[in-house]
Amino acid sequence: MANANAVTAQPELLLAKDLTRYYEVSRGFLKGHAMVKALNGVSFSLSAKKTLAVVGESGCGKSTLARQLTMIEPATSGVLSIDGVNVAQADAATVKAMRAKVQMVFQNPYASLNPRKTIAATLDEPLYINTSLSSAERMEKIKAIVAKVGLRPEHIHRYPHMFSGGQRQRIAIARAMILNPRILVADEPVSALDVSIQAQILNLFMDLQDEFETGYVFISHNLSVVEHVADDLLVMYLGATVEYGAKTTIFGKPLHPYTKALISATPAIREEDRRIQIKITGELPSPLNPPSGCTFHKRCPFATDRCKQEVPQLREIDSRMVACHHVEEINA
Repeated sequence: MANANAVTAQPELLLAKDLTRYYEVSRGFLKGHAMVKALNGVSFSLSAKKTLAVVGESGCGKSTLARQLTMIEPATSGVLSIDGVNVAQADAATVKAMRAKVQMVFQNPYASLNPRKTIAATLDEPLYINTSLSSAERMEKIKAIVAKVGLRPEHIHRYPHMFSGGQRQRIAIARAMILNPRILVADEPVSALDVSIQAQILNLFMDLQDEFETGYVFISHNLSVVEHVADDLLVMYLGATVEYGAKTTIFGKPLHPYTKALISATPAIREEDRRIQIKITGELPSPLNPPSGCTFHKRCPFATDRCKQEVPQLREIDSRMVACHHVEEINA
């Protein structure tokens, strides 16, 4: 890939190239239909034991990307390769065979578990569907994964309502990891938890990654969390990538104006860690009627006439990929 210098050079477990997802929606009675470009040419790669963080405002396409990676929805176009198999427009049999390799942890641990099933039944279901293990063998795996996520053996006979939010998220993580997936997609996995519990869950994620050698795609609004867990960073705006590269490179010196604004807004306790806050005005444009040219130009303090007319292409600058016409002048 063109951005090989921006990320760790290891065999690619996951590769997305010009990935798109468009939705046709109705404008109303007698008004015809419109096309929403929820994902518009997103490219990145992920290696084993590495974490790619995806950040951006609500509505930028992060959750749509998660649905693509977990094969819940087919891509409109582009390449999505998992372990060398392109699943973007694959047939149903291929998708079914690959699904066990990609698992997901959802944001809300109170809604992601079936209240009518015991924890044992919840953890047994993926094993029953995807493996040929006997009942006794499945129970051994259930007990083993429950121990790994920090719960006791007797917990497997209880129901979700009998656990705290942090314990429920541990159960959700156990369900995702019980198949030993190659890729784990975590969509805001700690945002619904108390701050004191968030650190425990993040450390659990990192311990399991070391043991299972899983690649993580970590979707989050919290850049403090991202800075703690990520290896690479993908910054999205209105369905497209605006900056992509190694976390240390981007946090050390963000180049795109949108990335600068996001990182400058991150709270910091120590005075030496605080940045001059860069404010962007206005709201995220509607994906039904995106601005011409650079979709960020109406909120960008550095926008020119060129930005209003010409779509910026991702190009390699300072060991990362950036989509901005004036990035050199802005950062001179």
